[in-house]
Amino acid sequence: MTPMDDIEATGPWEDLKSTVHPALMFSFLFLICLEACLWVRGHRQKKSPPGPFPWPLLGNAMQLGQLPHLTFCKMAQIYGNVFKIKLGARDIVVLNGERTIRQALVKHSAEFAGRPNFSSFKIVSGGKSMAFGSYSDLWKAHKKIAHSTLRAFSTLNTESTRLFEQHVAAEVEDLIQVFLQLSSGGEYFDPYHKFTVAIANVICALCFGKRYSHDDHEFKALVGRNDKFGQTVGAGSLVDVLPWLLSFPNPVRSLYQSFKDLNIEFFDFVKDKVSQHRETYNPEVTRDMSDAFIGIIDHGVGAGEVLGKEYVEGTVTDLLGAGQDTNSTALTWVILLLIKYPQVQKKLQEEIDRVVGLDRMPTSEDRARLPYVQAFIYEVFRFSSFVPLTIPHSTTSDVIIDGFYIPRDTIVFVNQWSVNHDVDKWTNPDQFQPERFLDENGQLNKDLIYGVMIFSVGRRRCIGEQLSMLQLFLFTSILLHQCSFHSDPKEVLTMDCISGLALKPQPYGVSVKARRLATSKTLD
Repeated sequence: MTPMDDIEATGPWEDLKSTVHPALMFSFLFLICLEACLWVRGHRQKKSPPGPFPWPLLGNAMQLGQLPHLTFCKMAQIYGNVFKIKLGARDIVVLNGERTIRQALVKHSAEFAGRPNFSSFKIVSGGKSMAFGSYSDLWKAHKKIAHSTLRAFSTLNTESTRLFEQHVAAEVEDLIQVFLQLSSGGEYFDPYHKFTVAIANVICALCFGKRYSHDDHEFKALVGRNDKFGQTVGAGSLVDVLPWLLSFPNPVRSLYQSFKDLNIEFFDFVKDKVSQHRETYNPEVTRDMSDAFIGIIDHGVGAGEVLGKEYVEGTVTDLLGAGQDTNSTALTWVILLLIKYPQVQKKLQEEIDRVVGLDRMPTSEDRARLPYVQAFIYEVFRFSSFVPLTIPHSTTSDVIIDGFYIPRDTIVFVNQWSVNHDVDKWTNPDQFQPERFLDENGQLNKDLIYGVMIFSVGRRRCIGEQLSMLQLFLFTSILLHQCSFHSDPKEVLTMDCISGLALKPQPYGVSVKARRLATSKTLD
């Protein structure tokens, strides 16, 4: 007896067949089929992204390696541009490729504007970080204030921009003297730490109106905290996804404690400086960014009314921390690529000499007339991709990307490296070619530079992008105008990286010489 025969033998089904009109029976069966089709369609729409098999406790953590962005590129070749991994007990969706990333972060910007509820994120900037803060109306007000203030310091031909340029020029001049002294006698040195000090001084001048002596005890402590922060930030990430690591003694737990202590010390440093600014605040004079934030948040109206005074310290801490590490890393890549490709260095100096001349140093107003310098900087960004992954996002609501259903509160990793090294987008992406960003007339191709992803996109795009670009242009052009850079012939230069808050080159040696065109007039 078949299952259907068994059902029919029970009686009610036989009675139903004899009493229900065939048309009604057909309609009933049609509705069942329609419902089934809709269910199947909905199930397909909500299909979860594919991904590798996760192991108990660890998930896929052991598969990521030292450079996760490269692992993600390999996984994308197997699973596609949207796939899912597991870190500990947490599901992570990884986005690769420009089309997929822009679809998520731009077209669905609000849905991907969240931040994971990580314990480490709550430690940064006293819990008042804009970069790490959760998406809310308060966050929107915070971003509006920070963005407008930063724009005032990076827009051409404003008093704030001229003040910023003065800070940068003074720091580069000091840096040149340090470089020449270190290179006397044909010596070679690793420039990373010197760039870290120089960038920290620029940001301190920007935020506090004060530059420090390189031997200043307080300043050295600040720079030291930043170096240690880059070394320990990974521990915070591990504890966020593998919280059981805090349950027993191990190196990660020790690093996490250092991560917490460094954040507290760094925030206390900023609080002390902001407190001094509040005591001497004059609404008629904006000395620096601390004054600007105090004026808006402490004494302002509009968006500033919804933020507490502690958001001044949180915003300044964000600027000091983020700008210091990323910009010093970028400059370290700049010098490495200059000595790796001396023909590029020569071409850059020829353009600068032709446009700027011998009687002055480059300024922000020269930027539009130095397309090859700009192309070089964008190629450094693309080639190194020194921020390969953005700060993790989280979804604020259910969303579908590339046909895959991603539920609310899902952690999302965005692989910027995959955009900058996409073989379908870039010709020979593994080769360093600044000329790729110039058109047939030798001018900057704005469509191509738009495709470089280093500051992220969408609502979480780095608000310090314009200021960073201006600073890197000034450092690069002034250094090239005044100096030439040379590699150690005994050393084999490598593009291998050290993974941390940003991708840093392996230590290398450089020697710096004053160019023949440089005169005391340009340095005074």
